[in-house]
Amino acid sequence: MTYTDHRTMRRVLRREIAGTIGLLTDEHDFRAMRHYRSFTFDDHRTYLEHVEALLRARALQGSHTTLALFDPEQYAEFCAQRDLDPDSHASRTRFTAELAATGPTVPYEGQPLTDLLPALVDEGVRQATWEYAATLLARLGACPSCEKDLGGEAFARASQVIVRILETAGPGSRHLVCSVAGPPETLVAVLHADDNGGRLEPDDAEILEFTTVLAVGLATDSPGGLVMRTTAPDTPDRIHGWRLRAHGVEPLTAGEVFDAYCTDVESGDLISPESNVDYCEPPDLGEGLKPHHRH
Repeated sequence: MTYTDHRTMRRVLRREIAGTIGLLTDEHDFRAMRHYRSFTFDDHRTYLEHVEALLRARALQGSHTTLALFDPEQYAEFCAQRDLDPDSHASRTRFTAELAATGPTVPYEGQPLTDLLPALVDEGVRQATWEYAATLLARLGACPSCEKDLGGEAFARASQVIVRILETAGPGSRHLVCSVAGPPETLVAVLHADDNGGRLEPDDAEILEFTTVLAVGLATDSPGGLVMRTTAPDTPDRIHGWRLRAHGVEPLTAGEVFDAYCTDVESGDLISPESNVDYCEPPDLGEGLKPHHRH
């Protein structure tokens, strides 16, 4: 086999390797990394321009690249736990490889980096929200009287609520938002369920996150709500809403849904209602999912 043949084979193999870039999305994180001498960039904008050029070059070569959210604080902890030198290219590479498996990531598909940055940050917020909500559920422990797992029961209950809401909504794609108030901040989760010929196709990761946040609201009696927008061809969008109550949900009236959507949260001023939208009272979910006190 000739030297040229070897080079050709290596070039083919390089196209088979998926890559991950740990991205510093904002100036604050970028400045934190500048403390390391081996990190040679001086300007965040220039850094992002080089990242985008690298992404385009890899795409032209037929290589797939994923962007991971690089957190300098997590990186420092990673190096300390493994006794690694944080001022090292090799250490940053090891950390980025772990991010590819466990951290928030988005694939590069030719879109501008300005579009990818907020998507990557949103993915990071989603993962952090789910992890925090899951921790809250785990800390609930067992019921003192019946010894049942309170977090597990709330998660099962939330799953039932979501299934019934999706089943009773009528035709169309669904967009659900759940918010649960409480210290230190409000938890928000979003669930999309596309209607593919009458078969709903929600994302598994979104279902897990949404169910966990809803379970926190049901288990802790924290103030919160759930709204759903259903979209179907040639019909007005339909918007339903529920309050979170003791281990269940309570439907909002059409007027309450209208008020919620047509009032500015910060100022309290009225907002013009959207055109081609019906604000509706939701279908009955059944007696079993109405609020009731347990434990």
